[in-house]
Amino acid sequence: MEALIALEDGSLYHGEGFGAEGAQVGEVVFNTSMTGYQELLTDPSYHRQIVVCTVPHVGNVGINAEDSESARVWVAGFAVRDLSPTVSNWRATQTLDAYLRDQGVIGISGVETRALVRRLRTQGVMRGVIAHGAAAADSTALIEQARAWQGMDNLDLAREVTCSAPYVWEEAADSQWYIDAESYAAPRGHIVAYDFGIKHNQLRLFTARGFRVTVVPAQTPAAEVLAMQPDGVFLSNGPGDPAAVTYAIQNTQVLLGQVPIFGICLGHQILALALGGKTHKMLFGHRGGNQPVIDPQGAVTITVHNHGFAVSAGSLPDDVQVTRLNLNDACIEGLRCDRLRAFSVQYHPEAAPGSHDALDLFDEFAALISRTPQP
Repeated sequence: MEALIALEDGSLYHGEGFGAEGAQVGEVVFNTSMTGYQELLTDPSYHRQIVVCTVPHVGNVGINAEDSESARVWVAGFAVRDLSPTVSNWRATQTLDAYLRDQGVIGISGVETRALVRRLRTQGVMRGVIAHGAAAADSTALIEQARAWQGMDNLDLAREVTCSAPYVWEEAADSQWYIDAESYAAPRGHIVAYDFGIKHNQLRLFTARGFRVTVVPAQTPAAEVLAMQPDGVFLSNGPGDPAAVTYAIQNTQVLLGQVPIFGICLGHQILALALGGKTHKMLFGHRGGNQPVIDPQGAVTITVHNHGFAVSAGSLPDDVQVTRLNLNDACIEGLRCDRLRAFSVQYHPEAAPGSHDALDLFDEFAALISRTPQP
C-alpha cells in the first residue's frame, strides 16, 4: 500500500507502507547505526521523531521480548530502504511489520534513503509527515501539516515520556555487561534516577554494580529527592529541547553540591544549563553507533549518540571542565565540575547492542559516590 514522507520544504519521498496506517507529524532525522533497530524504536529520546535508517536492510532479526529499552515504541515513524521479507533469529517472536502495526506506528520501505539523508544532512533536520494508506493521497495537505507543526525548539517532551510515579528498579544486567564482576558483589548505596526518558539498560547497569535504584518522575522536586537520602543522583536521557525543561534545570541547581550527580544525553544538557551554560540546536544532530569521541589524554572512544541539541562551546563557567569532544565536529561530549561532584556525557555508555567502549563511566560514578563522605 502506498506511503510517503512529506517534508516542510515541499519534497516528497514515496515508498511502500508497513506497520500502522494513517499519518503522523514529527521531526525527520537519520540514524547511522548498523544494528539495534528495536532499541532505537523503544528509546524515548526519539519521541516525536520520524527516523530514517542509513543501513539499507532492516528487520531481518525481527522483534523479541528482551531488547526493548522501554515499555513501548516512541518513534513517530520509521523509514527504511529495504524491509526484510523474512525473520531469522532464535529469540524473535514477531516481525517488525507486525510489531509496528500492534504499536500503532507507521513504517515506510522502498524509500530512497540516501537521497533523503543527503537532504537532511545538507539542509538540516526538518518537520515532516509520514503517511500510509488513504492518508497518503493528498501530498499537498501533508506538506502543509508539516509546516504547521511547531517543531522541537522550545518543546518540553520529558513530561510526556516520564513515569507517572516513583518506582524501584531491581533487574540487573547480565554478566556480559560487567567489566570486573567480582567488584560488584557488595552493595554500593542508593541512586535516585530522574526519568526524562530513561532507558532500561541504564538502570540494569546501576543495579549490576550493587546500587539500589529508585526512579522518579521528571518533575519531582529536589527536596523530595533529598528526602530519599540518595548517595547519588542520575539525570537520564530524554527527548526535546533541554532549555524548555526548566523544572529539571532548577531541581538540578538545588541538588548540585549536595550529592554526586551523573548525567547522560539530555541529562548532560540539563547539568550544563544548571551550571550556567547554554545549549543550541544542531543542524542534523548525532544519531548512531559510530561517533568518535576524544578525552584530554588523547584516548578515542567509539560511542552511541541520539541528540539534536548540544552544549554551546564557551558558555560554561571557568570551574567546569570540558572532558570530551566529538572528533567529527568538535561538539562538547562531556563535562565535569569537581567542586560540585558532578559530571556528564552527551553520548550513551549504556547502549545496547553497543558499542560498549564507555561502560567504565558507570564505574566512575560508583567511585565518585564511594569517595563522598556519608552523613
